[in-house]
Amino acid sequence: MKTSTRRGFLKTGTGAGLLICSSRTAFGFKANEKLNIAGIGVGGQGVGNIRNVAGENIVALCEVDTRRGQPTLKNFPKVKVYQDYRKMLSEMDKQIDAVVVSTPDHTHAVSAVMAMNQGKHVYCEKPLTRTVHEARIMRLTAQKNKVVTQMGNQGSASEGVRRATEWGEAGTIGPVKEAYLWVGDGSGEMKRPADTPAVPKELNYDLWLGPVPERPYHPSYLPFTWRPWRHFGSGGLGDMGCHTGNFLFRCLDLRKLWEADPASAKQERLIRIEGEAVGVHAEGYPSACRVHFHIPARGAMPPVKLTVSSGKSMRPPAELLHGQQPGSFGSLLVGSKASIYSSNPWNTSSSLIGKKGELKEPAKTIARGVNHHREWVDACKGKGKTFSPFDIGGPLTELVQLANVGGIVGEPFTYDPATGKVADNAKASALLHREYRKGWTL
Repeated sequence: MKTSTRRGFLKTGTGAGLLICSSRTAFGFKANEKLNIAGIGVGGQGVGNIRNVAGENIVALCEVDTRRGQPTLKNFPKVKVYQDYRKMLSEMDKQIDAVVVSTPDHTHAVSAVMAMNQGKHVYCEKPLTRTVHEARIMRLTAQKNKVVTQMGNQGSASEGVRRATEWGEAGTIGPVKEAYLWVGDGSGEMKRPADTPAVPKELNYDLWLGPVPERPYHPSYLPFTWRPWRHFGSGGLGDMGCHTGNFLFRCLDLRKLWEADPASAKQERLIRIEGEAVGVHAEGYPSACRVHFHIPARGAMPPVKLTVSSGKSMRPPAELLHGQQPGSFGSLLVGSKASIYSSNPWNTSSSLIGKKGELKEPAKTIARGVNHHREWVDACKGKGKTFSPFDIGGPLTELVQLANVGGIVGEPFTYDPATGKVADNAKASALLHREYRKGWTL
């Protein structure tokens, strides 16, 4: 058998399900050989992400705010540092195997897509993207280039998520026709600042803006305060939805809708979305919202009504939780035999409540014991696979961002997961994506 080059193996990712031999080269990657990783956005969340892969070779770091990036940059004094990820990926293409993206939501897609199109494996923070369309492109780009991916919903490695997923996949709680996901509060009314202070010398603000329409710098937007602004972030739902809705998405097998053939009967895949909200405004997200997803049957699973909400006034009633008061975060699957519930924002704990008789505990079928970042690194080298690849992270992000759209629009619309389009509501369709600044593209 002809041995592939290490670089060729890493670029195709075709060894994602193969084991590495312990003492000889396997598909061009030697046992204990380290991955060459670049970081895009290494301050804030990037500090922890880079720390968690620092056992590999960190070969390049990109940060538009050198002051914010100092906790990471000082630990790698000999590594080449960039402010423009495009320059980094172009100049160091042959030296980079994989990329960790930890920038704000609005620049996830453009940087990750460029890296994947160069054949690089990608770890990207949640939510995977700022817009519905970007999430779709991220998934399709990963598939096209056969790269190993992982979305940064770190609770995926926990017992809580994996056991809840096993309960759902085994049908432990019976058919589910009703489900709930709720996350914190909305942003409330936000007003765009009128003053235009000077840009800090450590910050390349033009690169921080990236693809989004230009607006003057203001400290109200960054470093971390970008999240509630619709221009940059995804609000409370975007911040935590991909964490709190993790096992729910898997147990309901919603991925099937995104994998449907666009030529199949539309009634088998279309999602009807109805939203209501209070405190809707142009700059941020509603103060509170409740969005109903009417989801068709998926194989043997019956149609289900999924309610996604933010804000205390929109949480599900306590009787659904069998006497427990709903906290700020929660996932709930209401089955005919019992319910699966997690009040943990990251789904790291979960339980069966409202049991009707004895339930048969299913076998543990999902692997345990490896943390979220290590799982990705191992999969990049051909050992095992990731639990939260873009094939799952993409549709989960679309769902979360569709909830944002539903709350903002406040009118019913229908979404086709197979095509990524809304055909019956122009307002909702316009919010699936937005025009990029000149010079930026997916």
